[in-house]
Amino acid sequence: MKWITREKAKVDRIACPWLIKKFIDKDAEFLFVPAKDVLTAAKKENAISFDAEGAQFDHSDDGKCTFEVLVEHYRIKDDAIGQLAKIVHGADVPEDITITPESAGLRAIAHGFRIICKNDHENMARQFAVYDALYNYIRQGAKG
Repeated sequence: MKWITREKAKVDRIACPWLIKKFIDKDAEFLFVPAKDVLTAAKKENAISFDAEGAQFDHSDDGKCTFEVLVEHYRIKDDAIGQLAKIVHGADVPEDITITPESAGLRAIAHGFRIICKNDHENMARQFAVYDALYNYIRQGAKG
């Protein structure tokens, strides 16, 4: 399936593709377009829109970031993903940056990758290792 979001991704728009590939759709293809084009391009490409105004999956009215919305919608019952969702939320929602100790670091890393990567696909490919590492760090911590 194709998934589409806004270009110039930082936190949520990189975390969501990682989640999608690992837990929802291992064969997912991602498209990044200007914000104003997301919904039109989604219709044209028959893609699922996310993390954009009016998208099928976006921040919720109760303050959840798109990563959290996807976890809930797809009923991902993994304690480490639940904890990772809090980290992503804090990194993505500026007023909640202190929700976890890791959130500020993830935000800084995401912004740094956004600066050094040529495009969103390179950014996504490079940052997936960050999410793999965080996920396994959480899992290891949960096992003691």
